[in-house]
Amino acid sequence: MFFRLRNLLGAAAWRSSNVCCVRKFQSPQDRIQLKGRDLLTLKNYSAEEIKHILWVSADLKHRIKQKGEHLPLLQGKSLAMIFEKRSTRTRLSTETGFALLGGHPCFLTLHDIHLGVNESLQDSARVLASMTDGILARVYKQSDLEQLAQEASIPVVNGLSDSYHPIQILADYLTMQEHFGRLNGLTISWIGDGNNVLHSIMLSAAKFGMNLRIATPKGYEPDPSVTKTAEQFSKEYNTQLILTNDPLEAARGSNVLVTDTWVSMGQEEEKKKRLQAFHGYQITNQTGKVASPDWIFLHCLPRKPEEVDDEVFYSPRSLVFQEAENRKWTIMAVFVSLMTDYSPQLLRPTF
Repeated sequence: MFFRLRNLLGAAAWRSSNVCCVRKFQSPQDRIQLKGRDLLTLKNYSAEEIKHILWVSADLKHRIKQKGEHLPLLQGKSLAMIFEKRSTRTRLSTETGFALLGGHPCFLTLHDIHLGVNESLQDSARVLASMTDGILARVYKQSDLEQLAQEASIPVVNGLSDSYHPIQILADYLTMQEHFGRLNGLTISWIGDGNNVLHSIMLSAAKFGMNLRIATPKGYEPDPSVTKTAEQFSKEYNTQLILTNDPLEAARGSNVLVTDTWVSMGQEEEKKKRLQAFHGYQITNQTGKVASPDWIFLHCLPRKPEEVDDEVFYSPRSLVFQEAENRKWTIMAVFVSLMTDYSPQLLRPTF
């Protein structure tokens, strides 16, 4: 009887121990560790890793903005901010966000650092890594970012390149999650140029279970290699991916209508040609009539009237200014995640 009882108690203890272990490791978000990583594209970030960054974003926004807490999570850390291209939101969100967390951001323009010209990329990366804890680079060429990341021993974050704009998309997803209470099952419609912002959506939307409908003029489609990867992700996550040249076809049934500038920095000489090619692509309430009744509008800014009319841009459906503010909370979350072991206190949002 004694041995039987001991065996029963031992079995119960074993089951209890293993239940604890299962609970500890069964949730994917419990295993997320991003410290030391680069963020050059969302392509090589898993669904749970992107969700973790969005969770940290919501947590910081709640604790700092809503509760008024002081969180010096980046106290004593410094950030090199390299800007080959000017920016309002990327610079302001990064500078104020990093400083709010106790860190020191250092802004560097082409007059301060000219990648690969005054000094090789390799040498620049090693110098920056010896003096700072992270690099945010807004550059013309994705290849420059990749070389920086290869040579630097600190996290490198893409503040925009010719290929991708991952930190913008994080802000978009946080805005959508706040509005709809979820991301899974939503349909995003991109109406505009097949550019870097679209590429980042294409490499991440399916990971949340979101459908993506894309309308671009002929000759302005997204990069074929990005499309191929997006098709693979769509198949893997069982989502819908549609590419068309018809804006209304892309908008049909959509929850989120998104566009961006038709003439990016460096494309000014093509302006007349581009405006002709994009005729009929302006987002208006007529576009919204074929979308889902709950549709919203997003734009990464700055916006031009030919891309979206005032009636939509300044309407309650437009969340562009909430989206712009969320650039700050998401970039803060990126650097907290890549530089520290911080764990969010806020209950994990539904994705």
